[in-house]
Amino acid sequence: MSPDAPSHPKARAAARIALAAVYAGIGVVHVRSPDAFLPIMPDWVPDPRHMVLATGACELAGSVALLTPRLRRAAGWAFAAYAVCVFPANIKHAVDNVNLPPIPSSWWYHGPRLAFQPVFVWWALWAGGVVDWPFGSGRVKTSRR
Repeated sequence: MSPDAPSHPKARAAARIALAAVYAGIGVVHVRSPDAFLPIMPDWVPDPRHMVLATGACELAGSVALLTPRLRRAAGWAFAAYAVCVFPANIKHAVDNVNLPPIPSSWWYHGPRLAFQPVFVWWALWAGGVVDWPFGSGRVKTSRR
């Protein structure tokens, strides 16, 4: 295997498919029921309903892009940035104890969910072929050789 070859190609493909499925599923929910998510939107977010619809569209487009080899790296970067950008809504959901059925209104859910957010960032970068860490060099790949 060359030094530029991706590490664990089968695991990475499975992670990519799983991440695309997760984001596609929640994207459908965001597009179909945007009003359900309005209570967790921070007050400083402009036009919250349209923002929820936009996040759903981004999740759906990103899911397709993640499964498209030519767009995969861009999708990895985009989903990593997305996970950072939606974190304030996750925090508000937890801190304000917003009831959003069927999601549990408990710190048994919110604690692990908030702690898992950096994993979503890493998962997007690894599935998108941006990083090999912890399985490879740990460096960000700068080319698609």
